[in-house]
Amino acid sequence: MWITLWTMLITHCSKKREQVDHRPETVPWKEEIGKMEEKKISMAVSRRMPRYYRYVNELHQNGVARISSGALAAKMGLKASQVRQDFNCFGGFGQQGYGYNVENLRASIREILKLDNNHTAVLIGAGNLGRALMTNFKFDQSGFQLTAAFDVRPELCGGHVAGVPVLDMQELESYVEQHQPDIAILTLPRQAARDVADKLCSWGIRGIWNFTGADLHLDGIHVPVENVHFSESLMTLSYRI
Repeated sequence: MWITLWTMLITHCSKKREQVDHRPETVPWKEEIGKMEEKKISMAVSRRMPRYYRYVNELHQNGVARISSGALAAKMGLKASQVRQDFNCFGGFGQQGYGYNVENLRASIREILKLDNNHTAVLIGAGNLGRALMTNFKFDQSGFQLTAAFDVRPELCGGHVAGVPVLDMQELESYVEQHQPDIAILTLPRQAARDVADKLCSWGIRGIWNFTGADLHLDGIHVPVENVHFSESLMTLSYRI
């Protein structure tokens, strides 16, 4: 779940890659970028792309060379028509009668999700949840480098967690302005979430991954936010059992 939510921060500015095929490309993909940016991709499709990547990456790691839309849909619990429709939003990727070249499909989805753009992140709140993320979450596999964490508690500042320096919150503004990280991860108390988010956006942060439990909506300043609520997933499970 963390990987899906994390990578959704990247898809707000998705770009189209060339049509994937086992034959030489016939349409220069760079000429299509403007068209893709003008075309509004639904949030539902955008939210499925990280899941597609997870399955296609697994196929690639297992040495699978090609796969049909039907076979991919069966693995993911979708309909083949849904897979084709989703991929058509970005240009198709496949060829009728052949299916999808797995290596090329993986590369195209990586580009859509901008996983090779060397994004950077800072984490605000080095408490239990923040340290758990720093210790256990593989940021690099989702296209990010976590460069620093911040906290108000003196006893937590000055050290490192999983190789990430923990700095005093008073250094946050100067750090953001100097290093220009792409996103901020909020794991601080919920009552401080909005104030910190507003300041981060004013300093140039481009996206927020929010674990505070408070819903943040920053659409007015065009900064995408992914609000993570663990309890919603658990309550959904409660309903289903």
